[in-house]
Amino acid sequence: MTYYLTDGGEDSFYTAVFDCYADKNGIITSRRDLQLSLDSVVKEIEPDGEKAARVKRKIAQYDSGAAEDISLVLRSCNGGKEQAALEYIRILMRHRRPVRSMANIPEVLKLEDIRRRVTGELHNLKGFLRFMENDRGVLYAPYSPDNDITDLLAPHFAERLKNQKFVIHDIKRKIAALYDGNEIVICHADGADVYLSEYEKTFEELWKLYYKSVNIKGRPHERQMKGYMPVRYWKFLPEKHDG
Repeated sequence: MTYYLTDGGEDSFYTAVFDCYADKNGIITSRRDLQLSLDSVVKEIEPDGEKAARVKRKIAQYDSGAAEDISLVLRSCNGGKEQAALEYIRILMRHRRPVRSMANIPEVLKLEDIRRRVTGELHNLKGFLRFMENDRGVLYAPYSPDNDITDLLAPHFAERLKNQKFVIHDIKRKIAALYDGNEIVICHADGADVYLSEYEKTFEELWKLYYKSVNIKGRPHERQMKGYMPVRYWKFLPEKHDG
């Protein structure tokens, strides 16, 4: 079995599709922690813009929306995302027309499930993301999403917050979206020291006080809270910290 190892980027993925399409036993992956058998072969894929463009054009020939679906899937934390996308492309090439509505095909269902998990988290974080104000009036929101969605999330807040400067920091992937009131820039961001404004400190204390007042000891509402917001997002909520 041959593993086509990508760098995790779209061009690298589509280059791998071009190289391995005829290899029915080929596996495309960006995982570098695979436990391989002795007879496995690993091919490192170098992104090739021309090959990637040819694959994208062929996909668009049969479904103009397929590339967007695949782009979302490639942002997933699912270790089998690239292979799921490859198998979906094979189905699309076989039918030569859009296949997303063919719910009886396992490969279609798998890709749609991964895509929905990405878009679902994106939708949730538009409401769950919490900003803090630093001492210079810039809003800062640390978070640790399951999927790589920072550049998709930032335009929503740029529109919502208008001219307000902000930073959205994915601490897991060490990347950040910086907005200066005009333009969004995505950059590497290893760590950050945030000095809160007096307004923000007061607001956090009031929010904690409110949370304690509504969370009656005899009738804790954490079960209800879990229904509204997954526990994995709680670490960034001021009301869940006593410090």
